[in-house]
Amino acid sequence: MRRDVFQSIADPTRRKILNVLAHESLNLNAVAEKFHSSRPAISKHIKILTECGLIVIKQQGRERYCEAKLQKLNEVSEWINQYKVFWIKKLDALDEFLANDEASGKIKKAHKKLAAKKSAKKNLSSQKNKK
Repeated sequence: MRRDVFQSIADPTRRKILNVLAHESLNLNAVAEKFHSSRPAISKHIKILTECGLIVIKQQGRERYCEAKLQKLNEVSEWINQYKVFWIKKLDALDEFLANDEASGKIKKAHKKLAAKKSAKKNLSSQKNKK
C-alpha cells in the first residue's frame, strides 16, 4: 500500500525519527537505540517513512543506513500555505472591521459628548435666563 506524507507525520515517533535522521544518517540499530520502543516497532515506523518517500535506506557493506529525504514535506507545506493565506485574509478583514468599528465607536462617543455639552450649555443658559 502506498502511503502519503500526511500519514507519515501523523505519528509523533515518526516525526522524531525524521528529526533524528535530518541531522545524520544512521543504521537501523542506531535509530532504534535512540527510542524506548522495540526494534520491530521502530522498523515498522521506518517502513512507513520509506513508503512515504521520506526515508531512503542505503546498503553500505553489511549495514543498512537510513537517510532522510525531506523534500516530500513540501507537500505538507503547500497544503498548509493555502490555509495560511485563507486565515491571513480572514484576520486582516477582522482587523479592518474592528478598526472601523472602533473608529465609528469613537465618532459616536464624540457625538454623545458634543450633544451632552450642548445640552449642558442650553441648561445653563436657560437657568441664567430664569434668574
